[in-house]
Formats: sequence, C-alpha cells, structure tokens
Amino acid sequence: MIEVSNLTKDYGTVVAVHELSFSVKKGEIVGFLGPNGAGKSTTLRILAGFLGATSGQVRIAGHDIAEAPLAARRALGYMPESAPLYPELRVLEYLLFRARLKEVPRKKQQAAIGGAMERAGVTHMAGTVIGHLSKGYRQRVALADALVSDPPLLILDEPTAGLDPNQIREVRALIKDLGSERTVLLSTHILSEVEATCERALVIDRGRLVAEGSLEALRARQSSSALSVRVRDPQLAAEAAISGISGLSLRSVSSDEAGEGRRTLHLAVSEASDAEAAIEMLVRALTEARIGIHALIPEQASLEQVFSALTAHEKAESGTSEPGSAR
Repeated sequence: MIEVSNLTKDYGTVVAVHELSFSVKKGEIVGFLGPNGAGKSTTLRILAGFLGATSGQVRIAGHDIAEAPLAARRALGYMPESAPLYPELRVLEYLLFRARLKEVPRKKQQAAIGGAMERAGVTHMAGTVIGHLSKGYRQRVALADALVSDPPLLILDEPTAGLDPNQIREVRALIKDLGSERTVLLSTHILSEVEATCERALVIDRGRLVAEGSLEALRARQSSSALSVRVRDPQLAAEAAISGISGLSLRSVSSDEAGEGRRTLHLAVSEASDAEAAIEMLVRALTEARIGIHALIPEQASLEQVFSALTAHEKAESGTSEPGSAR
C-alpha cells in the first residue's frame, strides 16, 4: 500500500529526510515513531502529496506520488496534527465541502458524511460551528474528514492530541476497528498508543530509518538487565544468598511477599554483566542455599526503553527541528 524508496528531503541548510526506505502492506496498522525533529512530519507530508521530495520515490496504492499525484491522493485519507479546518463553517457544511473536493459521488455524499461523522463521534455536533468546538472535537472533525471518501489508506498524525482519556480510548478502539478494513500509518509521541493499536513500528531518527519490525522484535533488540525470581524463602535468606555471590554485579535488589512462604525478588543486573552468566550464578547460589526456585523470569525491555536506546544521542546534536515544525 505504501512503498518508499531512498526518499530525501533537503531544505538546503537542513536535510530533514535522508535516503529513507520502508513499506507498509495492505491491512497493516503501523506506528511511525521518532523524536522531535526526526523527520516524521516531513515524511508524512510527502506521502500525502502536500510536499515535494528532493529525491527518491513514493508509491501509494501502486501510484507514484510525483507522476500520478491525484490517483495517489484518492487512495488515502490524511489527518494532520493541526488540521486546517474552516472555523466559520458548521461541521456538516465543512464535511460536505470536503466530500465534494474529494470527488465523492453526489448520490453517495450524504451516506459518506453520515458514516464518517458516526465513526469519528461528531454526529451530534453536525450543526455546530467548528470555531466553537474544543481542540478534541476539532481532532474528531479532522478524522471524519480523513474518512469521508472511504480511502483504503489512512495516514494519521497525532490523532489523539487534545483528547481526554475517555476520548483517547475511543479513538484507539476506532483505529483498531479501521485497521480491519484498511491500512493505517499512525504517527504519535505516545508509545502506549502504539502498543495499544499497532502491529508493527518504524523508528526514524535524524531523517534515517533506525529500526522496523513487530513490537516483539523491537523489544527483543534491547536486552533487559532486570529479572524476577520467585522463591520459597520462609527464613528470608534469599537476599543474603544473592548479595554473597562473588562476581555478580547488581544495581539493586528488592523483594515482596508472594504468599505461602514465597517471595518475589526483583534484581537489576549491571549492564556490564553478562546476563546469561548472572542467571547461572544466581541459580547456583540459591540452590546451594537450599532455597527452592519456583520461577525465574527475565523482564522484557519496554518499548520506551527500546525507543530511548535507538534515538539517544547528544543533546547538542539533536537541537535541529524540522522546518516549519516543532517536532
């Protein structure tokens, strides 16, 4: 559905996107992640046909965005973070205007607009002037706009910005529902949003793709230095046994009751330590102390840890933002 090959956007003083290549298959919900100034907004604008590339190729639903821009744009619905709505129009008037611009057949316009408003949760606001709406409801109108032509591809830039927690849950559920019918590329700063809605993620930093894959595969890239051990320890001897292990470097050890004479120990192993060797030493020490081990669970790295590891660099090097964007 989306094919990006060696995409570059050079503003002269800033290279916002540098030889970026990725693809999004039909039916996928893909998260598009990156720190401020990474090139996310620039990339999305190029994909949506609102900004030209310096070099490279973008194909949307098989159409080259440079050679067949109208055909490519007919295949997608784009929701920018700050949608340029017309504040003097009522919601229904605005969506009718947008439906006509998007060449929705006249006979289908009423049904298309009604369906888009229902999906976005703004049906009861149809007669309200957009300028009187809260930011959250303006976001919903922008989402209805993206849906009004029933495109097979949705490009959503921060779709839950300005929404309250209940609205965020509703929009996340909607995105999941939409993903069963069409392809969704979702850009967001909220990592929990990616975990709640996406099957796969693309991570860019300073205009380059630094990682892509399923969320499980991305987490697996970052080895965790923490593990939990559940033991039968009525005499509270496990912590003493662990602290006496020669060669095991621990940042912290804590424990809590697990009931029936059991405790769960939470260990943070020094990143300089070999994780496999640390586990072997831990098991040996507890066994020699006659402390029964019921479970030993290496803790998986969070998406936040993975993101930080992939995009961390010196603050002085990351001060450049995308032209025309704070992100």
